[in-house]
Amino acid sequence: MNIDDLIAEVITREGGYSDHPADRGGPTNMGITQAVARANGYYGDMQALPRKLAESLYRRLYWDQPGYGFVAETSWKIAAELFDTAVNMGVATATGFLQRALNALNRNQQDYPDLKIDRLLGARTLGALRTFRALRGESSDAVLLKAIEALQGERYIALAESRPANEAFLYGWLANRIGSS
Repeated sequence: MNIDDLIAEVITREGGYSDHPADRGGPTNMGITQAVARANGYYGDMQALPRKLAESLYRRLYWDQPGYGFVAETSWKIAAELFDTAVNMGVATATGFLQRALNALNRNQQDYPDLKIDRLLGARTLGALRTFRALRGESSDAVLLKAIEALQGERYIALAESRPANEAFLYGWLANRIGSS
């Protein structure tokens, strides 16, 4: 599997054009919101958003810019989860989940110092991930994935609790985003 495969999967999961009345993102196509499209120079009809543009936006905004390729050098599974979470919740949220999970799993800083939750992927976060994985072995990916997905699931439930209109999306979020990578 590679980033092209992840992008194809997310486009399939997101589906085609949608303009759900409860979705604050407004018109979307292949999961790309109108706001993201406009911010990146596309001013056409969202129903006609070119697939190549969607693929390019996913690669640039949710893989290259946050640096998830560097995570993939240590753990493909974690990088894939961060990519998918970033697509649905934003890059800062996904990276913050990784930092929070790594902090909670560092055995009171015995394994590595706590990370500042700045929601940016940098050398310290990557170093903590490498150290965590080296100390905990292959099974560490599964545990770290569970921690990230637990944070993600809690956020989805909080979104539904804080805005009842989001309940329209909760089932799909949990079915398609938690445990899907």
